[in-house]
Amino acid sequence: MSSRSPWTCVLWDVDGTIVDASEGILRRLTIALEHFGKPAPTRAELVHWIGPPMYESFQTNVGMTPAEATEAVAFYRTLNKSDGYTTGAKLFPGVAEIIRDVAAAGIPEATASSKPEVQVVALMDHFDLSTSLTAIVGATPDEKTLSAKADIVAEALRRLQAAGVDTSRPVLVGDRHHDVDGGAVHDVPVIFVRWGFSWPHEADGAQAAVDTADQLRALLLFEDADA
Repeated sequence: MSSRSPWTCVLWDVDGTIVDASEGILRRLTIALEHFGKPAPTRAELVHWIGPPMYESFQTNVGMTPAEATEAVAFYRTLNKSDGYTTGAKLFPGVAEIIRDVAAAGIPEATASSKPEVQVVALMDHFDLSTSLTAIVGATPDEKTLSAKADIVAEALRRLQAAGVDTSRPVLVGDRHHDVDGGAVHDVPVIFVRWGFSWPHEADGAQAAVDTADQLRALLLFEDADA
């Protein structure tokens, strides 16, 4: 038997979906916020930070002005670069195997992350997933020109189309309401994974929500007994 999919292509959010980078994010946020005289978040409060663009989060979460947020993002990214983009990052159990199996089944895949693209590339290389992806898409370095999830999804679809991929039945796998909302702009259904950093209500509007990698696999792949 061979594996098939109900989807012609799969888009993947990264933070909270494929990769748990919370350890490094919390440490860098603590340094950055204390540098700017703001209270550092607790681990429980990371739900407010992981997922949205940092430029947006610095304004929403600690009341920075756009100019202050721009400065804070630059400072945070300096910390990130000195750390190394993959330091402390871990894969969520079973997800990398699904990405490789989807690719092996001939279904093109791409990342669709609000994380800066240079970091997404580094993470996918680090975890040996780049060869399974037709496109690696993330935010622009300033996290303003291209950062909104709807725009990221559009860019991922555009790059897949440019590579000759059939994008008629795409699906996005993500862990935040930003994924659900961004997918909806382009009529891309979302499979919501609950192992990331989210509130329960954020799955509202998703086509499906899953708690385990096995449940996710069942929605992305099925065995074709006739093949």
